[in-house]
Amino acid sequence: MADERITDSESASKESTAPRAIDEQSGIISRLKKRLLNAIGRAVHDFDMIQEGDRILVGVSGGKDSLCLLDLLLELSRRSPVKFSLVAVCVDQCLPGFPAESVEAHLASTGLDYRMLRQDTFSIVQRLTPPGKSYCPVCSRLRRGILYNAAVELGCTKIALGHHREDLIETLFLSACYSGALKSMPPKLISDDGRNTVIRPLAYCAEETLVAYAEARAFPIIPANLCNTLESHRRKRIKALIQELAKEHPAVPGNLLNALSQVVPSHLLDLTLRTTRGEEPIDAKEDESLTK
Repeated sequence: MADERITDSESASKESTAPRAIDEQSGIISRLKKRLLNAIGRAVHDFDMIQEGDRILVGVSGGKDSLCLLDLLLELSRRSPVKFSLVAVCVDQCLPGFPAESVEAHLASTGLDYRMLRQDTFSIVQRLTPPGKSYCPVCSRLRRGILYNAAVELGCTKIALGHHREDLIETLFLSACYSGALKSMPPKLISDDGRNTVIRPLAYCAEETLVAYAEARAFPIIPANLCNTLESHRRKRIKALIQELAKEHPAVPGNLLNALSQVVPSHLLDLTLRTTRGEEPIDAKEDESLTK
């Protein structure tokens, strides 16, 4: 009988802790969602990303960022007084091992309008990428072209991509170190041909918060290792550098993001931005002649 009483006690204990664990998990999800929605709301407001009646194509790769983006925009569409609609689009580029069925099952579970676009660009990427180089530049251009065309065909006014705070600041470093230019991913961009407007609602969202939210929601995340050069070596090194700096000073990532919105042209070397006491920018050739 003693053993039975112990067993019953353990069973009762498990039953009593189960609802508590569910409540705790729900609380974690709620806090993370609130933090992310606040960041998205600020970005949408600052860059006038969404207007009444917009039909937004959400690019879904199956990674944590795009799955979070889709979930959070869906929540925003329910709460916002500005009415807009969503259509989720996943581009299956025929990468070896890409679980298209898993992605489609998740999209179907959201109840949203969605499209699975299968186009074998992987063979093109392999052909156009020199040995030892990253597939990413060619792969992303082809995927972007497919999304741009799909947006027009589906009557979408915006294309939402899942780039977050760390993507923006890593791109700033990459551009400065390897391209010699101070630029990053714009939160809102009109394509060169004027057909599409790209928005990045996660621009203010910290990657670590997105990771925690995706884990808490148990999203079916596709690992980013389907091809061995999916992320370039340079970006990995920049990411590691920023993480190392953040260990010494946790405010570094946030400060780098703020730096993108606190530009002081007079303290840079771009001659097209140079002004003196409110004067017009000095032409580079004219300025050179003044020094001779």
